[in-house]
Amino acid sequence: MIQDLRGTNHGVWVTSYDANEACHWSLVPDTSLVKNMKKYIIIVAGGKGLRMGGEVPKQFLPIGGKPVLMRTMEAFHRFDADVQIVLVLPIAQQAYWHELCVEYSFTLPYRLANGGETRFHSVKNGLDTIPADEEALVGVHDGVRPFVSTEVIARCYTEAARKGAVVPVTDVVETVRRLEEDGGKSTTVSRDDYKLVQTPQVFSLTLLKQAYAQPYVSAFTDDASVVEALGHDVTLVQGNRENIKITTPFDLVVAEALVGGSE
Repeated sequence: MIQDLRGTNHGVWVTSYDANEACHWSLVPDTSLVKNMKKYIIIVAGGKGLRMGGEVPKQFLPIGGKPVLMRTMEAFHRFDADVQIVLVLPIAQQAYWHELCVEYSFTLPYRLANGGETRFHSVKNGLDTIPADEEALVGVHDGVRPFVSTEVIARCYTEAARKGAVVPVTDVVETVRRLEEDGGKSTTVSRDDYKLVQTPQVFSLTLLKQAYAQPYVSAFTDDASVVEALGHDVTLVQGNRENIKITTPFDLVVAEALVGGSE
C-alpha cells in the first residue's frame, strides 16, 4: 500500500511496505510535464534475421507465443494509449506483417512507413509521416527491444520535455579492454567511463526534424549521434537491463525466460 508521496525534480518518490512490513522506496517519473503533450514513437524494424540463422526476420519471431514486434508495440501502448505509433518496415516485409496481424488478431492502431536504405533513412521516412508540431515529443525505438519498462519510457519522455534530447543507458558490468593500434596489445580501461546505450531515444519533434534534415554520414549510428551533429547536448537517463536487443538465438532464449518470468 502506498503510504507517502514526495515530489522531486525528476519524479515522485513512492513509499510502500511489503508483507513483512519492510519499507521500500521507488522513484516514479513525474509525467505531468508531458501529460498533455502530443507523443509519437517511431518503431524501426528492418532486420533480416541473418544472425538468427533463419529466413524469418527477427522482429517477427515468436516469444511467449507472440511476435517480438507486437510485444514491442504493446509496451508503448501500455505507457500511454494515446501515443501515436509509427511503424517502419521494409516494403518486402509488409505483406507478411499484415498476415501476422490477422493471425494474431493484432489491432493496435499505428501508421506505416517504408524502410530505407539505412537506419537513418528509415527513421527519416517515419519522421516524414509526422506533421511539424513544436509541442510534440518523438521517440525512436528498436523493434526488437520488447522489454523496455514503462518506467523507462516515461522517464525518457519526461526528461525530453525538459532537455530536448534523451537517451536511456545502463552501466557496464564487465571489465573493458581497449585494443591498441599496434602489436595486437590491449589495455584495461575504466568501465565507469562508459555506458551501454538503449532505446527509446526521445527528442523534441522540432529538434529531431532539424537533425534529420542533415545529409547522411556513416558516423550516424543512432539518433543521438544525428542530433549531436547539430551541436545539441544529449541527456542520459537510467534504462533497464531487461531492455535487450534481440539479435541472436541466445537472445531468444533470454527473451523466453523474461516472458515466462513476467506471466
